[in-house]
Amino acid sequence: MTTMLVTLFVSAVVTTLAILVSTSQTGYGIFAPPKIAGSRDVFPSAKVVNLTGASGPESIAFDPSGEGPYVGVSDGRVLKWRGESLGWTDFAYTSANREMCVRPFAPELEHVCGRPLGLRFDKKSGDLYIADAYFGLLVAGPAGGLAKPLVTEAEGQTFRFTNDLDIDEQDDVIYFTDTSAIFQRRQFLAAVLNVDKTGRFIKYDRSSKKATVLLQGLAFANGVALSKDRSFVLVVETTTCKILRLWLSGPNAGTQDVFAELPGFPDNIRRNSKGEFWVALHSKKGLFAKLSLTQTWFKDLVLRLPISPPRLHSLFTGGRPHATAVKLSESGEVLEVLEDKEGKRLRFISEVEEKDGKLWIGSVLMPFLGVYDL
Repeated sequence: MTTMLVTLFVSAVVTTLAILVSTSQTGYGIFAPPKIAGSRDVFPSAKVVNLTGASGPESIAFDPSGEGPYVGVSDGRVLKWRGESLGWTDFAYTSANREMCVRPFAPELEHVCGRPLGLRFDKKSGDLYIADAYFGLLVAGPAGGLAKPLVTEAEGQTFRFTNDLDIDEQDDVIYFTDTSAIFQRRQFLAAVLNVDKTGRFIKYDRSSKKATVLLQGLAFANGVALSKDRSFVLVVETTTCKILRLWLSGPNAGTQDVFAELPGFPDNIRRNSKGEFWVALHSKKGLFAKLSLTQTWFKDLVLRLPISPPRLHSLFTGGRPHATAVKLSESGEVLEVLEDKEGKRLRFISEVEEKDGKLWIGSVLMPFLGVYDL
C-alpha cells in the first residue's frame, strides 16, 4: 500500500510539473527563466553559422594568424571555419578510433570518439591545446591531425571530466579544470543536481610535464581565464553560479576569493583585449533549479522522476530555451548583460569569444555558432 501511495504521489508531482513547465513556456509560469534587470535582448539579431553534420561547438578559438574560428564538436573532431565559400573543414581529432564516430550527436560514444571542450592556441608555437572531457589535456600541432595526450592524471587521480583551459605562455604553464571525480560529461546534469563537489583546478608545467592541483572540492569546475596582467586566474564553479579568483602574484598570492556571483549557470569565460571577461550562462537560475539545489527533499524527488534526460534538462532550465551572456570588468563588476530571452536565435550558450568587433558564440548543444556585431 505504501509503495502504491508513493507511486501515485510521484505521478501527481510529474503531472503537476509538466503543467507548470508548459505554462512557463508562455513566459508566465512559476518556473520560467527569471528576468535580469538592465539586460538587453539583442541576440535575436545575431547571425548563425550552421555546422554541417556536426553539433555542439562548446569552445571557440582563433589561431595566431587570426584564422578560424576553430570549434570542438560532439563527435570528437575540431573543425575550422574557412569562410562562407569554403565552409567548415576537419582540422584535428582527439581519438584515433573513428570508425563509429559518424553521428553528429551520440553521447553514448563520447568515451570512444572523444569530446573536445576547451580550446586554446599557443600564440608563439601555433599549437592547439585541447581539454577533452574523456582523454585529458592534449595538443595538436599547427597542421592539426590526431592530438597527442599530454597528461591524464594529477597527484594520483585520473581525470574524469576535463573541461577548459588557459595558457600562461610567459610562465610556460597551462591552467585547466577537471569537473568531477565521479561524473562524466554526458552526466553533466546529474553532477549539478547532486551538487557534486569533487572538481579540481590544475596547473600543468610544460617544461617539467608535472600536473599540480591548485584547488579542489569545486562544485562543477568549468571555465578558466587568466587575467591580462597574469596576477590572477578565474575558475568557473557552475553549480554555485560563482566565479572564483585564485591570486597568482601580489600580496594575496595563493589565496582565493569570489570574483563574481551570477544569475545563472556559467560555462566558459573568455577575456577580451581590454582585460574584461565574457561569461556564457548555460541557463538562468529559476525556481526549479533553486529548489533542486537547496531542498534535499525536492532534489530526491526530481532524481526519481520517470522522465527523459532532455525533459529533465527542460525543467531545470525553466522550460524555455534562452541565451544569456554577461560581461564583467577586471574587478568582477557586471558591465553588460546580453540575451536572447526567448531563444529565437541562440540558446544554451557555452562560450562568448570577442574578436574584431564581433562576438562569436558557442553552444554545447546546438548545431551552429552565433555571431553578433557589437
